[in-house]
Amino acid sequence: MLIPIIVFLIVVVAHEVAHGYVAYRLGDTTAKDAGRLTLNPIAHLDPVGTVILPAALILMRSPIVFGWAKPVPVNPYNFKDPRKGMLLTSLAGPGANLALAVLFAALFKLRLFAPHSAPWTFLLTGVIISLVLGVFNMIPVPPLDGANIIFSLLPVHIVKRLAWLEQYGFIVLIALLYLGLLNRVILPLVGFLTKVLIG
Repeated sequence: MLIPIIVFLIVVVAHEVAHGYVAYRLGDTTAKDAGRLTLNPIAHLDPVGTVILPAALILMRSPIVFGWAKPVPVNPYNFKDPRKGMLLTSLAGPGANLALAVLFAALFKLRLFAPHSAPWTFLLTGVIISLVLGVFNMIPVPPLDGANIIFSLLPVHIVKRLAWLEQYGFIVLIALLYLGLLNRVILPLVGFLTKVLIG
């Protein structure tokens, strides 16, 4: 049970730090000023998304573990190009998850550890959880990164019409998961990507 928890913390912290670092490189120091450009998980903990939900899923032996950290603060007005800045900053989180999945997979394929040993399980779990969080966060529903990416690409007048989603995004997300988004989309996609990475 400890392995999924440790991997989840590593992956979710990398996700948030990537957001903050890219924003910082693009001229926004908000995350840095808030002390969020750190790998210390305590700075990123969200009581529900980082602790309660993942722990409950692990205890229930869920085939998938997901959640979220405390969002990194970003001020798009500090970017030279706010829309491009938000696009790159939003892509950074899932991008970090994909990079970690590739790293875990590369180490896994070296076959340095006996099958089903703790290090072997750690690396395999790292691949899966990294992909799950990366795919999950690409769902185009606020407050997930997918929504920010889509909003950065759409014309402003359309984004204004979709502003109501920010208020009800969490409810919409729960409804989608209840209707089978997890089993019909996320799990098959994660399974496919896992096979691509580790065979």
